[in-house]
Amino acid sequence: MKFNAEHHPHRRFNPLTGDWVLVSPHRARRPWQGQVEKAPTETRPAYDPGCYLCPGNERAGGISNPDYSETFVFTNDFQALLPEQVEAVQPGNPLLQLEPVHGTCRVICFSPRHNLTLQEMDPPDIRTVIDLWADQTRELGREYTWVQVFQNQGAMMGASNPHPHGQIWAGSALPDVPSREETNQRAYFQKEGTSLLIAYADLEAECGERVVLQNEDWLVVVPFWAVWPFETLLLPRRPIQRLPDVRDSERSSLAAILKRLLIRYDNLFETPFPYSMGWHGAPFLQQNQDHWQLHAHFFPPLLRSASVRKFLVGYEMLAEAQRDLTPEQAARRLQDLPDTHYRQVENG
Repeated sequence: MKFNAEHHPHRRFNPLTGDWVLVSPHRARRPWQGQVEKAPTETRPAYDPGCYLCPGNERAGGISNPDYSETFVFTNDFQALLPEQVEAVQPGNPLLQLEPVHGTCRVICFSPRHNLTLQEMDPPDIRTVIDLWADQTRELGREYTWVQVFQNQGAMMGASNPHPHGQIWAGSALPDVPSREETNQRAYFQKEGTSLLIAYADLEAECGERVVLQNEDWLVVVPFWAVWPFETLLLPRRPIQRLPDVRDSERSSLAAILKRLLIRYDNLFETPFPYSMGWHGAPFLQQNQDHWQLHAHFFPPLLRSASVRKFLVGYEMLAEAQRDLTPEQAARRLQDLPDTHYRQVENG
């Protein structure tokens, strides 16, 4: 029997992290009798007096927000990392290791409007968010090793408040995932003399099969090694280490392609699409970082419809990640979607 990647189970390697993913395309035809999620409520007011992120409202920690008119950033009232540096006594056994960490966690409100998602904002306003991401990364990078810009969109991905917002966590340690990316990008650069993700972007642009969107500065692909059903990877077309290094014109083109990508996500199942996304830029280490390439990951959980999600459980937790839909099939689904948001079409 001749191998067919869209019919036969196989494994794919992620050179960025060193992980493998099991692809089982034949399973996409099985009936679903598992959990069905509640459809998200789409109607929200522009201002919610009970929302702790809306302008002028009191937050859960007792501090009131200013009457902000565009983006707004503040230190999280319930931080996962704290700025104080402390010493700790090791447990005394190599099987029991710990190390103190310090840092800070910030919240970014994308807009004062409670009902305005990133994809429904105008590109100049998205550009304002990008500028803030870059400014915060530059500022926090002066003190901390790792600066993680990210967003959890939707209750399905753990967003604790429906007001569109993101977060920035900065810490003294290099976390596991970027640590693996650091190791693998450095090894590839030392062997090949070029960036792993620059080479990968060139390969995907030439192939085109998994490219969802592209413009002069940016490329969006469903990566060959994707785990989540409609996972995408956003890549610059030239070497860029960190968000502050993105040029003025590139920030505007980034805003445009971000809007197009997120609209396509919403259009896929005609629902506000849940996802977790985040930027990975070079850590702030003493060593040369020429091997690093800036990139953003988008991890959306929806699999079959607005109410059926992918779960990473069982085999995924105990062995390795597994997916049913091939990355190429997912890319075709996203490629075929319009750039106009479905709610604009409905409203004429």
